[in-house]
Amino acid sequence: MSERLQATVLLLIGDQAEITTPHRDHQDPERVPVERLVRETGIPREELAGAELVAVVDDEGQLARFERA
Repeated sequence: MSERLQATVLLLIGDQAEITTPHRDHQDPERVPVERLVRETGIPREELAGAELVAVVDDEGQLARFERA
């Protein structure tokens, strides 16, 4: 069974986005390729910083995909 978490894109650093979730705060954000977020959410790169997303976590605890909140 997958879990759905609120996620926020803090900022973009080159081709990586720093994302917070209830399990990873701003002191230890998750890093995700920007291209992946654009592909999975349809949100343009220039609108990603500050975007609210839903992170879907698989049974192994990995971020399986992202969706628009």
